Amino acid sequence: MGWSPPTVDGLRERLGSELFRRVAGPSGERTRARIHETPGPRWFGPDRPIRTVHGDAAMFAGGLSALLLQSLHPLAMAAVAAHSGFRGDPWGRLQRTSTFLAVTTFGTADDARCAVERVRAVHERVRGTTPDGRAYHAADPHLLGWVHVAEVDSFLRAHRSYGAHPLDPAGYDGYVADAARIAEELGVERPPRSQAELARRLEAYRGELDGTREARQTARFLLLHPPIPWQARAPYALLAAGAVELLPSWAREQLGLPSLTRPARAAARAGGRLATAGIRWAMSPAPIRSG
Repeated sequence: MGWSPPTVDGLRERLGSELFRRVAGPSGERTRARIHETPGPRWFGPDRPIRTVHGDAAMFAGGLSALLLQSLHPLAMAAVAAHSGFRGDPWGRLQRTSTFLAVTTFGTADDARCAVERVRAVHERVRGTTPDGRAYHAADPHLLGWVHVAEVDSFLRAHRSYGAHPLDPAGYDGYVADAARIAEELGVERPPRSQAELARRLEAYRGELDGTREARQTARFLLLHPPIPWQARAPYALLAAGAVELLPSWAREQLGLPSLTRPARAAARAGGRLATAGIRWAMSPAPIRSG
């Protein structure tokens, strides 16, 4: 038999499977089936905004942007650097995070509660001292609050810029309120429940943030030296540009990233949209053809 070129649907399936395996891990298919097919009440109904935001490919850009933003808090950065293994096992950390988000957003209430309890147990053990002598504890509600607002702000910005179906202001307020439910379960005190509250809370943390050497090293690792195959470097560069564009200008400055001119920001947004659209295409089911 002669060689035949791969079909578009075959290419989509292969790319989608590889991407899903990277993000969800070797047991991803079983985990997905359990999350979506197990009967029982959920924390969030099918019409809730959190399902729209967390189910969109824009989360890839939002997640990268969130990691960059979160690194600016020295205590959070120290906890991640010392205990998460993000450099030695970045894919493992991504898989654990993506599974937690999927379970709490789409899974049964029982599974969501179990996932939260596991994370809280990990946070309770994570404690230590920064290089300048400050103590940190991952279960500290104030530190958890920073991680939460940085994450939610990044996911919201990403969905607004790159989501397939952006929400209206009331929808994004609903997203922030939905995310607050998970944050409270994790131990965050009085999490924001609207975009306005989210913006005020993010601003309140500004005085604690610093572009430390560790934060800038993290940015270089994530943006310039990611542990991905060479074939994925060009699409990842587009995604990374889109993630950087989502950051507030003060965060880019603290991380030592170059300031973006208006044309550069437009190009970065275009790259983010293109990369997100490619991920969305690869991970969506192939269309059923008749005839």
